[in-house]
Amino acid sequence: MRSILPADTYIVFNKAFIENKEKDILVSLYQPIIGITAINLYLTLTNDLMGDNIESERLTHQHLMNLMLTNLDTIVEARERLEAIGLLKTFYRSDTINNYIYVLYAPLSANEFLNHPILNVVLYNNLGKMEYEMVVNKYKTKRVVTKDYEDITASFDKVFTPVNGYNYENPDIIDDKTRRLEIKGNVDINLIISGIPNRMTSPKCFNKDTVNLIVSLAYLYKIDNINMQGLVRNAINEKGLIDKDELTNAARNFYQFENNGKLPTLIYNKQPDYLKEPTGSNSKLSQIIYTFENISPIELLKKLYNNAEPTIRDKKIIDSLMINQKLPAGVVNVLIDYALKVNNMKLNKDFVEAIAGQWKRLNIETVKEAMDICRKEHKKITKQIPVKKETKNIKDKQELPEWLDKDIEENKENIDELVEILKDFD
Repeated sequence: MRSILPADTYIVFNKAFIENKEKDILVSLYQPIIGITAINLYLTLTNDLMGDNIESERLTHQHLMNLMLTNLDTIVEARERLEAIGLLKTFYRSDTINNYIYVLYAPLSANEFLNHPILNVVLYNNLGKMEYEMVVNKYKTKRVVTKDYEDITASFDKVFTPVNGYNYENPDIIDDKTRRLEIKGNVDINLIISGIPNRMTSPKCFNKDTVNLIVSLAYLYKIDNINMQGLVRNAINEKGLIDKDELTNAARNFYQFENNGKLPTLIYNKQPDYLKEPTGSNSKLSQIIYTFENISPIELLKKLYNNAEPTIRDKKIIDSLMINQKLPAGVVNVLIDYALKVNNMKLNKDFVEAIAGQWKRLNIETVKEAMDICRKEHKKITKQIPVKKETKNIKDKQELPEWLDKDIEENKENIDELVEILKDFD
């Protein structure tokens, strides 16, 4: 699929009517997770429906750019966030002018959102305890005390009597449809199930909802097959069904025990839009910066390892950089590339964390800033270490990132392996 262009068209289809209640949920519950640009895109697509229409006219992406005052890269990133959180599905057809269909889904109700095993935890971490409690209180209903009252509500059959008439069906009437979060995860659900004796479970034990919960909890709390299997076994009740609340609490407690009482949050895989460099230049350095800004650290690490899957240890190092040090994804990419190249393609934990700590103190947020500090520090180190004759040849052969040379030649015909990575993600 080629890159999206302003002239490419789209049609919006509506799966649910969005009213003030839904808009309030979007801002209060979804926006702290996916950001204001994604919510703006959702509302803009809703507005394209022209009132209560279910289908919009065919529009161009230039129309979106004009309304949102932003570029297509930002719009695509916002679209992916809406897709990931279940508010949008995208369909694509290739042609002279590419065509897209955007299907809008309703947000979850406040009750569904605030009891969701993943979204609720992430919202809490993103807002903090005080703000989170304010949001929850906003959606709490006052309990009606009926202890001294008699329920005299009329039932349907008491008021109405059925008579002969015509039968009409309306299968295409719009409904408030929501989408599930699609999480593949890393656990093998068949392996987990196979390790639990049949005598412990009922035939309905591992239904679709329960399997989705297991996969979601394993993803959020980074629980492997063996530990997840143990948690599932312990959550099976006397009816042979899984107590979902017990399983959710057990998974949360497991994570907190392993992480000094902390709870997980979600981080975006790529550099935030507001920390990206303006596009337009075709220089080699600009292409490298663009690569660092538009690939996730895990994807970059995998490519630098010749498509081999990074080890759990390496993944934990990346998680620490992004979650504990709170370094943006693009900055982490620069650090990974530098650390691997100067350490014979080994990701040294102490070395990486020392640099990350320095960058955090210096408030390094952009790819360009990370490159500049790397050049400065590397130049300082090479000046301090005298080059002996017997080690000169080794030093000359040492592979270093090309971008360490500030005067990198522009518009070279041969782009190095780092730039080639982008081809796999077009």
